[in-house]
Amino acid sequence: MNTLLSASATPNPGDGDSELGEVLSIRGGRPLTGRVDVKGAKNLATKAMVAALLGEDVSVLRDVPDISDVQVVRSLLEVHGVTVEDDGEGVLRLDPRGAVSAHMEEIDAHAGASRIPILFCGPLLHLLGQAFIPDLGGCRIGDRPIDFHLDALRAFGAIVEKLPSGIRLSAPEGLRGADIELPYPSVGATEQVLLTAVRAKGTTELRNAAIEPEIMDLIAVLQKMGAIISYEPNRVIFIEGVDSLRGYDHRCIFDRNEAASWACAALATDGDIFVGGAKQQEMLTFLNVFRKAGGDFDIAEDGIRFRRGGALRPVVVETDVHPGFMTDWQQPLIVALTQAEGESIVHETVYENRLGFTRALVQMGADIVVHPDGIASPDRRVPRRALEQAAVINGPTPLHGADVVVPDLRGGYSYVIAALAAEGQSTVRNIGIIRRGYEKFLDKLAAVGADFDVIG
Repeated sequence: MNTLLSASATPNPGDGDSELGEVLSIRGGRPLTGRVDVKGAKNLATKAMVAALLGEDVSVLRDVPDISDVQVVRSLLEVHGVTVEDDGEGVLRLDPRGAVSAHMEEIDAHAGASRIPILFCGPLLHLLGQAFIPDLGGCRIGDRPIDFHLDALRAFGAIVEKLPSGIRLSAPEGLRGADIELPYPSVGATEQVLLTAVRAKGTTELRNAAIEPEIMDLIAVLQKMGAIISYEPNRVIFIEGVDSLRGYDHRCIFDRNEAASWACAALATDGDIFVGGAKQQEMLTFLNVFRKAGGDFDIAEDGIRFRRGGALRPVVVETDVHPGFMTDWQQPLIVALTQAEGESIVHETVYENRLGFTRALVQMGADIVVHPDGIASPDRRVPRRALEQAAVINGPTPLHGADVVVPDLRGGYSYVIAALAAEGQSTVRNIGIIRRGYEKFLDKLAAVGADFDVIG
């Protein structure tokens, strides 16, 4: 009889909303083959929706994925008076001309466990002179402090007031350009600076900025709106504030995280999956590691085909900010590495609690040891961080079915893939979290031949 395994902290009650009780019964041991198509990146679509608040007329966003994080942002925009129309085919029309202040209770109710409300601050301070941030949630993969955001907003002239229910910000004298250097190239903090600086008076210089493809796509959105933004070498971004911005018409960059997840599914199950919409340029680092681990791929005009190229081989991976190996990629990759011949090491340097999901993999038969303080090595390329951990994976080890609870978005996907690679039957609970970042997840599983039933 299988035992219920909790891979980390109790799942966040706001993630997945009504789908929290949804359970998958999975029968594994067969390769996944077929085609899946990825839409726009969650990490761009949600931020571009927020950017629509800055425009003086309608914005149109295309290839928007139908995921719960997008629905959270839509709800937050609507409580602030923004009209959002969805054509049902991934095109959103956002009209901010009726924007108004929202009550704290409304913001809190619609935000749920999402961390996106923090990015509303800059646009709302420009538009309304005030903003409110409820107590923030998100995937439980570390503290993800918002200090970077608040320090940046203070630099622009915002007044920050901490309340029992959250944080209130105001800008009675408006916002002005600032000279900001981030202690770490945080994606969220970089987005915060961009969304705030474009309407601030004067010029902003941002040093040690994140330069992920989704950041560059957000810059493209803001430039379409009339912003003046230039990217310099060594992670420096200059933003010249303007008095007004117009709406945009933009197609989201593809979701490279989802594309990598399906690639790892093919690797773990010895399958053959074509990921429509995936592009090589944004996945260069992942593709190198995929090939080193024994995977093979074919680049086509409309996507990438992923499969094994022979026996899986051990690799050493260090997660890092772009252009390094993304932290979101390591969880599904670890599942595949349980089937590699030899010892693999994954150094997680971005978040301090992103290897907790491996406990359930161990219960499924994997040989994984987590080093909570990381592992020093003279061959390391990424500088060590105090929060880092490392996982040592020895394989190949046959996986067997188990009863597991999804802890977070990427960990949850990884559990599903592990269950599909395992012999026997598994039960995966709390799959609503997976819907935060994977559109039509169950339909796509069926498209690649997964054998499962939905319970509850």
